[in-house]
Amino acid sequence: MRFRFCGDLDCPDWVLAEINILARLFEKIEKLTADAKYDIGDIKASVAGLEFIISSSAKHEVDGETLSNELQQLGLPKEHSTALCKTYESRSDALQQELLSKSFRKTASLQDVDWKINPILPGQKERTVDVRLMMEDRCTKQKEIIEFVANESKFLVLLHEMKVIQSQMQQVEI
Repeated sequence: MRFRFCGDLDCPDWVLAEINILARLFEKIEKLTADAKYDIGDIKASVAGLEFIISSSAKHEVDGETLSNELQQLGLPKEHSTALCKTYESRSDALQQELLSKSFRKTASLQDVDWKINPILPGQKERTVDVRLMMEDRCTKQKEIIEFVANESKFLVLLHEMKVIQSQMQQVEI
């Protein structure tokens, strides 16, 4: 199933796994004092899930009602999704501005790319690739480094898409 807050893609498995914890967290929010039984891992995972849902929703300009419906489809109770989306809607414009300020800008210029292929570690099914992009804003000359890690299959998809884009850009150039 595809969801707008995921850019019209399937919801990532790790978010699906965290919906249950998120639902429990909302149910226990009033009791999150001394008797809370959540370990730090549950709390971090829930926060990461919330961060993904909210930032991805703002990125894809999803309205609060759509987001609420989609979260309910994923298993979050209606009262929890309504409460979350009420807050989301009140701050979505500010969220979008913040995301825009941290995104690639038209004035940004790619200066260099560096990468490193990591060996397969015990318990991993595939290698990972560390990618480092060195950017420079053409207007301000401010430099920025963007780093991320991708597994081998996702990196190969990224590489393929970049080659397609490069080919399309070469066809358009005059």
